[in-house]
Amino acid sequence: MDRDKTGTYETVSTVGGEAVRAFVPAPLPPVPPVEWGAELREAFDRALLALGRLDSVTALLPDTQLFLYTYVRKEAVLSSQIEGTQSSLSDLLLYELEEAPGVPLDDVVEVSNYVAALEHGLKRVRGGFPISNPLLCEVHGVLPLKGRGANKQPGEFRHSQNWIGGTRPGNASFVPPPANRVADCMAALERFIHDEPVRTSTLVKAALAHVQFETIHPFLGGNGRVGRLLITLLLCAEGVLAEPLLYLSLYLKQHRQRYYELLDATRSRGDWESWLAFFAEAVTETAGGAVETARAIAQLFRADREKIAALGRAASSAMRVHHALQSRPLCSIASMSSSLALSVPTVTKALESLERTGIVREITGRQRGRLFVYDAYLTLLNRGTEVIGAASGATG
Repeated sequence: MDRDKTGTYETVSTVGGEAVRAFVPAPLPPVPPVEWGAELREAFDRALLALGRLDSVTALLPDTQLFLYTYVRKEAVLSSQIEGTQSSLSDLLLYELEEAPGVPLDDVVEVSNYVAALEHGLKRVRGGFPISNPLLCEVHGVLPLKGRGANKQPGEFRHSQNWIGGTRPGNASFVPPPANRVADCMAALERFIHDEPVRTSTLVKAALAHVQFETIHPFLGGNGRVGRLLITLLLCAEGVLAEPLLYLSLYLKQHRQRYYELLDATRSRGDWESWLAFFAEAVTETAGGAVETARAIAQLFRADREKIAALGRAASSAMRVHHALQSRPLCSIASMSSSLALSVPTVTKALESLERTGIVREITGRQRGRLFVYDAYLTLLNRGTEVIGAASGATG
């Protein structure tokens, strides 16, 4: 459906005196309303069913929080890769062990900041704080404390014009609203999130709000990451998911050209239906993949516990170390000793026992400062995190 008025254009002058047209989106929900044909309704039914399966999958895991510790970090890596960082999950885990990663430090710091921002947002939502502009500003304020973006007004809506694609607003592929319209646009988005003027189902709300946030681009940097995080925060805040297990970054990374085309189509001709169909498919595929991963991990943990049980007297300490490896699949002897309050010799023997069974692998070849990796587990988590360059025109 073509919509006559998806927003308005305002002419603004840039610092260089160039006049450009900035797009100010119309408030949500779309007018006229989304056309819910049979195919689109069925797509959302499948997505909701997939989310229900995902929400129940935590029962498969012996300790959901251990899994989430690393799963959240995988999302941080993927979301940051979309914006151009070259950090991997292993790089992040090495950085958290205070080991030198194999990529520029700023990249790993940026990913680490995303973990902190994500965890801060989830903590606030679980504490009853509403999804709101103050919360999004808080999350953004945590995001770029160090590294790239530290000078881009962390925690504040922008006071100057930004753009997407191109080298300046004049040759950009898209110019978001003027700075003096950002507060009004975000206030309207907040009202929509709070079901004003009409109640909107959570999954549809998340889909529409994500696009609106990306169109407003309220921050000078970090918009992509905060916009993707908004989806997960909404699903958790409104009870669709008990745990933050759905992250769309991998799907968007794999289909990013289509993603950018659909964002543009909502702005240029109000084609919300195509975007909603894409979003529903992203949720269905991502949720299904997360369920498969959780099942594979649960099976791996069970098989490895059986191997450990056969170790005899060494089994007790090895089982404790194995449990800890479920949240930190890359460790040093010193870090494991500290986290478990076990002696260095005890941890050393436990890791060497796990190495003999093939559960862990020592990766440095050194006699001192050895590092061990839970290979099979990290391989499962690493699916899709192969480093690729950022898409042209993407902004953080």
